[in-house]
Amino acid sequence: MVYEALLLFGIVFVAGFLFDVITQSKHALTLRHLRQVWLFIVIGIYFVFCWTRSGQTLAMQTWRIRVADTDGKKLPLVKAIVRYCLTWMWFIPAMAINYQLGLKEWPMVIVLGIGIAGWAMTSRLDEHGQFLHDKLAKTRLFHVSSENEKIATM
Repeated sequence: MVYEALLLFGIVFVAGFLFDVITQSKHALTLRHLRQVWLFIVIGIYFVFCWTRSGQTLAMQTWRIRVADTDGKKLPLVKAIVRYCLTWMWFIPAMAINYQLGLKEWPMVIVLGIGIAGWAMTSRLDEHGQFLHDKLAKTRLFHVSSENEKIATM
């Protein structure tokens, strides 16, 4: 997840720059909600494109993980979009609690960390170790063997 975030930094940076150029924004808080919707869409396009094309983002290729339908087939567009929306559940519950309680700084970070850890624990509920958003989206993560592993097992 951290590696994916590092790669997304570049995409978000360019998308934010384009947003500022198109809207002539001079301040980051100008059109803040529209900027958030824009970034949600741009990040979604990145993930959905990668998942429907090869089943892997750049970070997933590095870790040799592929997302597919539950039967291993290529991920359809609708399932990729559903999975993208459901993956925000890693953050949304904790963000809602932070908003409701008006938390700032370290307490906010702690609640977010607990929320992420809680969502990660949902993989313990599945017999195959899949996360809850994959179960709900009817998708599954698969390990991709490297060429060296294929040769070694033949």
